[in-house]
Amino acid sequence: MNKGLGRFGSCLIFMALFLIVLGCSKLTPETYDQLRVGMTYDEVVKILGRPDACEGALGFKECKWGTRNKYINVKFGGESVVFYSAKGL
Repeated sequence: MNKGLGRFGSCLIFMALFLIVLGCSKLTPETYDQLRVGMTYDEVVKILGRPDACEGALGFKECKWGTRNKYINVKFGGESVVFYSAKGL
């Protein structure tokens, strides 16, 4: 019985940590509102953290934070933000 309680307790701890991590998401309307055209890549990373994906060519780069249903997308020309958008915030 004690062994089962240990597993149950471990599951509770895991779930609590998982919810804390989800609650700490930087994909919020408040962080989105901090973005501005002209910001550098490093300034955006300070607000949103490292992007989940980036791709680029010819001096342009597009980076995405989040998942298919909830994300912030930022387009850079050179090192500066030229456009940004969001979904599901």
